Amino acid sequence: MSAPSRILVLSKMTLVALFWGGTYITGHIAAGEMSAPSAALWRFVIAVAALYTMCLMQHERLPRLSARQWAAVICLGLCGVAAYNLLFMYGLQSVPASRASLIIALCPAATMFGAVLVLGDRLTWTKLLGTALALIGVAIELSGGNPLALLAQGVERGEVALFGCVILWAIYTLLSKRTLADLSPSVATTYAALAGTAMLALVAFARGELAFPHASTAAWLSLAYMGVFGTALAYVWYLEGVGALGPARAAIFVNLVPVAAIALGVLLLGERITTPIVVGAGLVVVGIWLINRQAVPPVHVVAPHAP
Repeated sequence: MSAPSRILVLSKMTLVALFWGGTYITGHIAAGEMSAPSAALWRFVIAVAALYTMCLMQHERLPRLSARQWAAVICLGLCGVAAYNLLFMYGLQSVPASRASLIIALCPAATMFGAVLVLGDRLTWTKLLGTALALIGVAIELSGGNPLALLAQGVERGEVALFGCVILWAIYTLLSKRTLADLSPSVATTYAALAGTAMLALVAFARGELAFPHASTAAWLSLAYMGVFGTALAYVWYLEGVGALGPARAAIFVNLVPVAAIALGVLLLGERITTPIVVGAGLVVVGIWLINRQAVPPVHVVAPHAP
């Protein structure tokens, strides 16, 4: 991978973290006015429309899929769309955004160890140190300088749901690596979103919540942000990162999400910047640099021929 291409990928992954940081604020707004299945469903209805528009703008047609490809995108839709977002919305109904983002920050560690077990990635001391520094940085940020205080708060059902998100996202990331062998990131994401949206619609139908929900303008704008920026753009760019950097190195950028969430809180909600926030953010950045500083072999993503 050339230096400019690498910089572009890393820049997109940083923006992904920023977009996802915003979903903790908008997700709380939407989940406060809708049930978890309804909020998750309409987020992805918007996302599918945005993804299809992106494909048209890139002059990329959705190809016919083989049985193996359908199985892959259905698994992606189940893990990364339907199940993940049901648990995410459910968790945000009861868990503060800062604590939720700390739990989701465990995704890189889960993905890294999964890549070692499933894909045969090497577990180096540099990767372990980078992951540890990033997690410590997140804990320092969110605890106000006393990470042990986070443990004293106990674990509620909402937290259990978010821990489930960690496992599901690790599976999604590892499955994506194999799916990108013959599908482009935008096509793979669009089909996965379609499959996941269909599953979410079934859940909403079974609960009698398929009707258009009555919610405030703020709630719908929140869902629009989550659908366009937090899903369509972020998911596609994330898969680009998985293809270029590998699952473990791409997933480590999830540790930037709490940093982004806190930064947005400062900018949008007038929250104070404190010393723990500055120290924690610095450790996260150093951790990501340690994991991504080694040369990454190029990965060629082959776009399918149009039917």
